[in-house]
Order: sequence, then structure tokens, then C-alpha cells
Amino acid sequence: MLSSIIADFRIIFDRDPAARNWLEVLFCYPGLQAITLHRVAHRIYNLGIPFFPRLISHVARFFTGIEIHPGAKIGTGVFIDHGMGVVIGETAEVGDYSLIYQGVTLGGTGKESGKRHPTLGKNVVVGAGAKVLGNLNIGNNVRIGAGSVVLRDVPSDCTVVGIPGRIVYQSGVRVDPLEHGNLPDSEAKVIRLLLDRIDALEQQVQALQEEKLKERELVATGVSKTTANSDYNETHSCYLKDKEIEEFLGGTM
Repeated sequence: MLSSIIADFRIIFDRDPAARNWLEVLFCYPGLQAITLHRVAHRIYNLGIPFFPRLISHVARFFTGIEIHPGAKIGTGVFIDHGMGVVIGETAEVGDYSLIYQGVTLGGTGKESGKRHPTLGKNVVVGAGAKVLGNLNIGNNVRIGAGSVVLRDVPSDCTVVGIPGRIVYQSGVRVDPLEHGNLPDSEAKVIRLLLDRIDALEQQVQALQEEKLKERELVATGVSKTTANSDYNETHSCYLKDKEIEEFLGGTM
């Protein structure tokens, strides 16, 4: 247990640029305090002693705003940054060197017994306000975007964004866990594809209308259709795009 606490302490200096000295980290980082108290409570919980593990958990929540059930399994070097509002359920498992931000819930979806909370692999990053619900398996090196709601298993080396969470693969791309601004916006990409498709269809319709009009004019003047096709030049139409959609897409261009 002591080696895990030391690893929890050291990882803060790697993950948080605001960590300046050991005294500040020891007394002013609620994530470290909550995990340290949890390790004590978890040890007592595994011994089968009632009441006291939950009491320690309750005291930790009172002082840190972080609620970790004594039955949860927390790996080595886990860092809960800021941490206010974090809830980790009884059967949840958090892998080594994972990073969890404020407002995160690793919870269940009902009153079922047994394993009902998620299992996080190693080096997982869970963004602020994200919810991972149910008996899910989250692979290694997964990044869950802020505010996402994850309801399905996630394979390793993926990024999850949105409500409900959508998986975006990043094969072969190593991403810094602190680069939260480097998350893809799958909804904006889909909207862009739809707009491009609409634009292409409008161009086709415009071209067909112009060709039809030219055919009518040439028939009226007695000019053959072959000549009309040789003189035809395709034109591109422009349509007015909604201002709000343009602003929404602006961040992904």
C-alpha cells in the first residue's frame, strides 16, 4: 500500500504543471488525499470489517468532495485532478496511471447485483463531467472526452466523445493525455459530410435544369442536340448556409 501511495504522490508532478512543491501537493490536493484514505478503507474492507470502511469513505467525501466506495479497486499512480463531484462505485476498477477529472462518475445503471460498475484499463483519461455507466470494459490508453456518456465497451487506443459516447480510432497516433483540446468532434464531421453531399446534389440539379433549358431553346431555334452538348459549360450553384451551422463547424475546419 505504501508503494502505491508514493506512486500516487509522484505522478502528480508529471500530470499537473501547477504542482510546485511536495508540501503543497501533500496538503492541497484533494485527489491525493481521497485516494490515500481510500487505500486505507479498501484494506479494512477486504478484511471484512463492517462500518469503518464506509465511515472513512464518508469522511473523505466530506473533506474532498470525492466519493470512492471502499470496495472499488484503484490502481497504482492514479491521479484525480481537482476531483470535486467524482463518484466511483463499489465494483469499479481503475487501472494504473489513469487520470480522472472533476465531475466524473464511474457508476451503475440499475439495482443489479454483482459486477455493475466499469473497469478502466491502464493510462485511461476521463475528462471533466464524463459518465461511464454499467459493467463496461474500457481498454488501455483510452481518452474519454469531457461531458461524454459512455454506455458501451471501448477497445484500447481509442477516443470517445459525445452523448452517447462515440468511438473514434486513433491508430498509430500517440496523444498527450493533457491535450484535451485535441479531441475530434464527430458530430461536426458528420454535419460537414451531409452539407457537402447536399451541395453536390444541388449542383447536379442545377446542371440538369440548365441543360434542359438549353435543349428547349435549341429545339426552338432548330440547332441539333449534339451542338448544344459541345457548347455546354457546367456551372456551380451556391446556397446560403445557416449561420449557426457555420459557427458550429468553425472549430473543426
